[in-house]
Amino acid sequence: MAEPAVRRLRADAERSVRVILEAAERVLAADPGASMEQVAEAAGVARTTVHRRFASRKALIEALAESAVRQLAEAVEDGRPDTAPPLVSLHRITANVLRIKGAWSYALSRPDDEGGTAAAGWEQVGARCLELLGRARDEGLLDASVDLEWTRRVYYALIGEALHGPEAQQDPDALATLVVDTLLHGAGRRSGAN
Repeated sequence: MAEPAVRRLRADAERSVRVILEAAERVLAADPGASMEQVAEAAGVARTTVHRRFASRKALIEALAESAVRQLAEAVEDGRPDTAPPLVSLHRITANVLRIKGAWSYALSRPDDEGGTAAAGWEQVGARCLELLGRARDEGLLDASVDLEWTRRVYYALIGEALHGPEAQQDPDALATLVVDTLLHGAGRRSGAN
């Protein structure tokens, strides 16, 4: 009979960590120099709870980055980059990424910590993006001679502009349409347009 109590304890611990990480994102986005005590207050937990879950401020920030990058990787996979038509996948992934990056702007703006779990997650996301752009090229959505690494960097920049520009408050699906259309067609005249 001890097993359900252990599961309940683990569920409570996981919930506590999630609440702390969400509070840390809000507090650190507003004040990157905020203390663990400020995070605890925002999370509605005792300072000792934060210290019990995270040995240091650095450990808290690393866990925050790992959680956010994990959610970003899940958002990419939700777009079915291997199986959906490339245009559909690109749009869905873009909308998903806009939602995640908007909610975790502090955690996802941190520089990569070489060798850390977050850095490995960023590498995975980058690789998946290149694979999808390769499929888009193979399907004729991108020019056959396009530099995929450059295209990925442009795509990331477009997402960044969508998140920080005056359009940032638009629906993520509408923003995704704008990002993908700009990526695929640029700002030049469409063929057939006068």
